[in-house]
Amino acid sequence: MATTTKIIFSGFGGQGVLTLGQVVADIALSQGKEVTWMPSYGAEMRGGTANCSVIISDSVIGSPIILSNIDILCAMNQPSVTKFLEKTREGAKVFINSSIVTEPVTKDDAEIIAIDASNIAVKAGNARTANMVMMAGFLQKTGLFTIDELEEALTRRFTGKKELVDVNMKAIKEGLEALA
Repeated sequence: MATTTKIIFSGFGGQGVLTLGQVVADIALSQGKEVTWMPSYGAEMRGGTANCSVIISDSVIGSPIILSNIDILCAMNQPSVTKFLEKTREGAKVFINSSIVTEPVTKDDAEIIAIDASNIAVKAGNARTANMVMMAGFLQKTGLFTIDELEEALTRRFTGKKELVDVNMKAIKEGLEALA
């Protein structure tokens, strides 16, 4: 039986949620998996809502659209929790940026993982890397890839910009330390 994982990354435009999806999709491709990545964002762009769906499978993917049964949700803001939490399946992993999502998040049949991503990113020296702090939690809790695979994907994403890879890896390592 083929394994398929349905993931939603969601937040405000400018929080790097599309980048999160692209990096995870890139890693899955490098692992030889079938992958879809589908972005969705409001007309406002930065500051508006943005999300992307990533489907990773061992077999051909019939549709890139995720309407329900989300396996993993990464919500960087409250509107993302409101929109997607009830669409997660039983046993889903739900990552919440607790720096911004301050209302309690509960769902009896899901694992809620609160990460103080924005505040950890500031402590790491760059507020714009909150998405990579969330990636640290994703890395730690899903087992879908290794830190080496993540660094390789970031190197491909930021070709010729080693300083961006370094800044993002610093945020990931700070996130891993904070979650330990």
